[in-house]
Amino acid sequence: MIGPRIEAYLSRLWNTPVVIRDLARIPGGASRETYRFDAFVDGERRRLILRREPTTGLIDTESETEFRAYQSAAGIVPVPAAVALEREGAELERPFFVMERIDDGQVVSPFDRAGFGDHAEALGEQFFASLGRLAAHDPAGTPLAAHVPTPAPEECWRIALDYWESVIEADSFLPQPIVRAAIRRLRAAPPPPAQRIAIVHGDYRSGNMMHDGAGRMLAMFDWEMAHLGDPLEDLGWALNPVWDHFQPGRACGMTSHERALAVWREASGLTVDRAALDWWLLFNAVKGAAIW
Repeated sequence: MIGPRIEAYLSRLWNTPVVIRDLARIPGGASRETYRFDAFVDGERRRLILRREPTTGLIDTESETEFRAYQSAAGIVPVPAAVALEREGAELERPFFVMERIDDGQVVSPFDRAGFGDHAEALGEQFFASLGRLAAHDPAGTPLAAHVPTPAPEECWRIALDYWESVIEADSFLPQPIVRAAIRRLRAAPPPPAQRIAIVHGDYRSGNMMHDGAGRMLAMFDWEMAHLGDPLEDLGWALNPVWDHFQPGRACGMTSHERALAVWREASGLTVDRAALDWWLLFNAVKGAAIW
């Protein structure tokens, strides 16, 4: 039973008896076991989420990167507050972290044709403005920058492509001629150096956003693939047509690509070189193939 072990850990962490109630496993997710619960501490109720590394997962990531990303994004992108990180597993045997829980929000599957309805445009403004602010933020001195390497601007594309090509190489059961052709194309015509090194979420899309159902973005989740790199990587992922909720030309089913780019440019202070963005769009198709 994981509940008593969570109680034991939090009681030790906060040096006071903690009682856990309404513990439940949240289904879905490819990289972490996720649990929601209420912790009662000295009579106060705290709404919490626990994310524990699984024995095996779809994506090879580790808890500290995600935890440091939440810490680093706070105040820039709406995120829940990071509470505690346990690198060695302690009472729960495998590494995990705890964060605050945001209740009463909605998360829409990227394969939901209904999408965001009348609130799509308002959410699109917030969604791409938040991504732009992340691109504008200097990561130097952040917890994430202290934990992961900082690439040179001219090496961002190569590091990202080398990594995902290695995943394909390691995990493919069958030949992948189309993906291999795309990789050759990417290497033959690399993009210009990153305009700025930024925090890259790594999976910035509609399905990782919580909103209130009335047009307000509440949080961006699932930072397990966060790293430092070219902010166009995230922009290209968000513009991937697989997330368009079956509304061609609607970025993440929210707004037009033109409006998404305009909002992002205004918030980031960066330009969008079309050839560079096209490179990252093709890269993200390769990255998606590697993950799936």
